[in-house]
Amino acid sequence: MPAVLGLNFHHDTAAALVVDGRLYAAEEERWSGVKHNHPTRKGTLTAPTRALQWCLEAAGLEPEDVDAVWAASMRPTPAAGWWLAEEREELAALLPAPLGEHLRLLSHHTAHVLSGYLLSGHEHAAGLVIDAGGSSLGSDFGPGRERITGYDLWPDRIDRLHQGMPTVVPGPVGPRRVHSSLGHFYRNLAQRVIPPGDEPEGSMMALAAFGDPQRYGTHIRELVRLGDEGEIRIDHPWGSADDSTPLLLDGRAWTAENVAEQPEHKRADLAAAVQEVFAESVVHIARHLQRLTRASALVFSGGCALNSHLNGQLATDSGFDTLFVAPAPHDAGTAVGAALYGWHYQLGQERLLVPTDAAWGPNPGPLPSTAVPSGYHALPHLGLGLAPAVAALLAEHRIVGWVQGQLEFGPRALGHRSILAHPGHAATRNRLNAIKKRAAYRPFAPAVLAEHATKWFMSAGDPFMNRVATVRRCRADRIAAVTHHDGTARVQSVAADHQGLRNLLEQFHDLTGLPLLLNTSFNRKGAPILRTAEQAVAAAVELSLDALALGDTLLLADHVPDPRAAFLRTR
Repeated sequence: MPAVLGLNFHHDTAAALVVDGRLYAAEEERWSGVKHNHPTRKGTLTAPTRALQWCLEAAGLEPEDVDAVWAASMRPTPAAGWWLAEEREELAALLPAPLGEHLRLLSHHTAHVLSGYLLSGHEHAAGLVIDAGGSSLGSDFGPGRERITGYDLWPDRIDRLHQGMPTVVPGPVGPRRVHSSLGHFYRNLAQRVIPPGDEPEGSMMALAAFGDPQRYGTHIRELVRLGDEGEIRIDHPWGSADDSTPLLLDGRAWTAENVAEQPEHKRADLAAAVQEVFAESVVHIARHLQRLTRASALVFSGGCALNSHLNGQLATDSGFDTLFVAPAPHDAGTAVGAALYGWHYQLGQERLLVPTDAAWGPNPGPLPSTAVPSGYHALPHLGLGLAPAVAALLAEHRIVGWVQGQLEFGPRALGHRSILAHPGHAATRNRLNAIKKRAAYRPFAPAVLAEHATKWFMSAGDPFMNRVATVRRCRADRIAAVTHHDGTARVQSVAADHQGLRNLLEQFHDLTGLPLLLNTSFNRKGAPILRTAEQAVAAAVELSLDALALGDTLLLADHVPDPRAAFLRTR
């Protein structure tokens, strides 16, 4: 069976390996400890050295056993093709010789869309990629990069049908072409809404639920115009990487420097207007793709596909019957898309099965016997008794670190490196936001048994926690910790074959009647999701968690009663 390696050398550096129909994938940040793997500056080329090494070791391969190596191109040089050879040589030099010799490049957006399509199970689908920017478009389009790209996708071909085009704006020495980006638009406005110290895009999406989009809606719509055939025109410089031009609202200049001076309710109103106009723009493009392709399914990827509120709206308003958001729609996912491209389109192998989880990374390793910290004691070798014990803790509103099996790939904790809690009380949300040092308005996501999802939410959610659903009103009071201010939740549906959370959810359901848990990533503020047992113990202590479940061992804070007795009483 051939082996194909996919790599991303830019931010969110990652490696993915497909061999014998199995996918191994990991992000370099999980080793470096630097979120998005920016050790020096954004744009630095970095080989995913340790992630690559792990993929090979996990599959039992040496570099010479790899048949094909693919990576996404990111060079924005406005040339007609020569830059690919130059970039390939630059990237190949970062790899061991056997791998560098095999390296080939495909476009950044194609790698993005295939990270979704080739795992979606759909025969025919429209593909949409929207992000800050991808590969060069070449001299025919001017000095620009992929920003918005639409595809018609089939098992035997990839057709690019739609491309965001440049606009002409005045410049200091005459007219110039500008490729606007919806990704830059959202980020630039977020930097004028969210004070430094909080992640701008995710925080603005959360804050938007508290705002009135009408207050600034007219002004924001003047910045983004929707044209025929899916066209989007963003006033310059709002679609560029500019982060210093003041936005004039209410007679005041909004900048990244003075954002903390703006009242929170006005920032919420601006966030709501930006979120609404952003979603309208993406739906506009998606409807154009539906008319072009006549496909029933839409596959969405790129950085903008991390916007779960947008994804919920796409699912209902885009004109497609089905929406599939790539399991890892951010740039790390291009490594997966590149590997799947080589596996399927180059080597002609059958597509992989549709995943219900993204546990493609390393195991945490065992808990060292010397790792029990002060203030905790270990309950080892619980075996099948672990899930009932943890369910009893959660039923008593304890907060538990949960480290089980292979590490998730992507930005969401899906039940392998998670912090879990009872979803019933808003006070739990407040405690967790304080523990994780997040803004008080940030929501938390529920992980729900898939067969119960539509009993609690108006739609079934997503196995990769990539879209919001409306909470059923009759249920909202019972799950206040995971119901956002606007009555929505970012729902992770947990299938019967999920190895991380399924058994625990079933045990918790038996105890409480609730088929869902609050699930958030196990990490410190500003740090990646943790990888190892040692990291988990250190983080549990730092975050003052009530317990940590690692393998079949439970570390229990000394102030917490042994949950096994409580569990037996309920039986």
